[in-house]
Amino acid sequence: MKKILLPTDFSDNSWNAIVYALQLFKQEDCKFYFLNTYTPVVYQIEYVPMGAAQYGLVDAIKDTAEAKMTKLLDKIKKDFKNPKHTFETITVFSTLITEIKHIAEIKGIDYIVMGTKGATGAKEVLFGSNTVQVFKNVKCPVIAVPDGFEFERPLEILFPSDYEVAFKDKHLKSILDIVKLYNSRLNIMHVSYGYDLSDKQVKNKGLLEKYFNNQAPLFHDIRNENVTDAIDKFQIKHKINLLVMLNNKHSFFENLFFKSTLSQIGFHLHIPLLVIPSQ
Repeated sequence: MKKILLPTDFSDNSWNAIVYALQLFKQEDCKFYFLNTYTPVVYQIEYVPMGAAQYGLVDAIKDTAEAKMTKLLDKIKKDFKNPKHTFETITVFSTLITEIKHIAEIKGIDYIVMGTKGATGAKEVLFGSNTVQVFKNVKCPVIAVPDGFEFERPLEILFPSDYEVAFKDKHLKSILDIVKLYNSRLNIMHVSYGYDLSDKQVKNKGLLEKYFNNQAPLFHDIRNENVTDAIDKFQIKHKINLLVMLNNKHSFFENLFFKSTLSQIGFHLHIPLLVIPSQ
């Protein structure tokens, strides 16, 4: 049984990610965990003489969160009847990243599926700070779903790689599961500036070939283009439905997401992104 964690702030963006997850894993036996965390804005103890909890503030916010969660679950059960799916709700006074890390570990979560921005996300920001922090801090595959994206079966998957990682099952299983589920075509792309692969890269590419042998992946070697342009062009030309990236230190992934300002990156992604931790 797959275990899927769905953080929600009850925004349209998070609802869209929930719908994507329910449809993506429609044929799978799954347990979905819906998580809402709340931290009252005035919960700054130095500014509150007696503490927020004594004013009943925390309880009031908890009651509101639980009521919204009940409403959310009722809507899902009404709109997405699926005997393969079971649900558990979690509303907790905590910070989002702390709780996601905790639940991912104790529940053995297979995927986290979340929207790319929160309820107040600006249009020009691709990934909200919460999404980026989950990429950076949570050791679990994350599927980030762009705002307003309507579900498409992931028949064409793009996996750009610099072949700098000695690939293991923990890096590739979440890709393989989706490829098998949809009989997807897996496109593995390497972008370079004309240099031949090092011995290490050749070896790591071989690991990919062996791991996905039964899926007959297509390998693409793209030269003399920067990574973001190559991904943009490829995903449009080949009608890619899912982009996969391995978040390894000092890789082009890290350069794309973390070298510039936290979330304003010049990378126009209109399809879901599966981010896999390397550690």
